[in-house]
Amino acid sequence: MHIRRSLPLTVLFVFSILELADSSKMSIIGGKDVKPHSKPWMASIQLNQQHKCGGILIKDQWVLTAAHCKMFLEPKDAVTVLLGAHSLRKEKGTQRIKVKSFHPSGTFSVKTKQDDIMLIKLETKFNKKVGKVKVWTIPKSSKSSKDVSPGSKCSVTGWGLTSKNVPSDTLKEVKVTIMDRDLCSCYYNNKPTITQDMLCAGNKAIKGDACQGDSGGPLECNKKIVGLVSGGHGCGDPKKPGVYTRLSNRHLDWINKILKHQANITHFKGAVTDDLD
Repeated sequence: MHIRRSLPLTVLFVFSILELADSSKMSIIGGKDVKPHSKPWMASIQLNQQHKCGGILIKDQWVLTAAHCKMFLEPKDAVTVLLGAHSLRKEKGTQRIKVKSFHPSGTFSVKTKQDDIMLIKLETKFNKKVGKVKVWTIPKSSKSSKDVSPGSKCSVTGWGLTSKNVPSDTLKEVKVTIMDRDLCSCYYNNKPTITQDMLCAGNKAIKGDACQGDSGGPLECNKKIVGLVSGGHGCGDPKKPGVYTRLSNRHLDWINKILKHQANITHFKGAVTDDLD
């Protein structure tokens, strides 16, 4: 499993970033183009106007993504978020917004891959009159988060690498099935152990999966976003299914805490780390 880390409050946190492999390139394998603008909350997080990670617009000035996308290690002026896109090459009707601050989870763990989640605050609110951009409203109550049963049919969306190992210009989607956590942990030899804050999913029939470029993008089940692309081993391997950060009660509480209060924040090299607990 390949992931990169957020910036914690200690020097060890910095060292942990250097130990992580690059999974900010995770992408859709075996997928098909979505209907243009049918996912109006989808965000492309870019470095020097090149797609790096997916994200979800959850408020007029906030994007949810994965902590391992490591954009806070780059010059902040080089990082932008593109909203309203279907084709990344055609920017008509899209909005490119600079980043004000990064808020990775301060409890993201290199060893356990736990809490691979981050919020990005944009410099300005998006313009509701430009393009087809809408917010996916995050549940305000953590009680609204129900676990996803093994066998559930879901989908993953992103602009990542395709089966031809080239980035996708258009937004794609692949169908996946949720896997039992214990079985998934066994496949990975408990490195990581899949906890209640994580999910596993894949598609054996078409070797469908998230791969390089889709990190931070949404996992949807029953028309609800239930997780974020976190990592995996390779792409489309039935015995190495995709691993996702589940939007559990604990994660929803953390998101809402940041959105409301931005409490217990510490500034470090342009990033803001907020502990989940």
